[in-house]
Amino acid sequence: MPEHPAVVRVEAALAEAGVVTQVVWLDGAAKTAAEAASALGIDVGAIANSLVFLLDGEPVLVMTSGAHRVDTAWLGERVGGTFSRADATTVKDATGQVIGGIAPLGHPVPLRTFVDEALADYPEVWAAAGHAHTVFPLTYDQLVRVTYGTVTPVAPPVAG
Repeated sequence: MPEHPAVVRVEAALAEAGVVTQVVWLDGAAKTAAEAASALGIDVGAIANSLVFLLDGEPVLVMTSGAHRVDTAWLGERVGGTFSRADATTVKDATGQVIGGIAPLGHPVPLRTFVDEALADYPEVWAAAGHAHTVFPLTYDQLVRVTYGTVTPVAPPVAG
């Protein structure tokens, strides 16, 4: 397997957290949840997207199901702050990783993290491992534990 510094950091963080898993190198880049799900042959909802936002100016991580979009205004009201988009430089500085390959851990310093409760619907979720060609499986409970995440919906319930 190829080596990449960000992936090595993610693997070390997983080992330190006691998560036994295997990073998978995909043939092509999986910069979106749909691409990752297609490459893995799984439901897009089982992809744990790592999205970096600014919450009142501070970088935070939102782990959301690939089947959802984060409603930043709604989530901001829920957690008592204002979410805004983080630019690519801010994302790289906060995570040590580039957009499209952001892992839930392995960052220079831990980020405050919010975890989409919808990911709990899947016995196994897949997250990026620090590079756009890498993913790894873990359970929802492991994801919450390794990120020290706050479990929350990321958008209001759909009326129906």
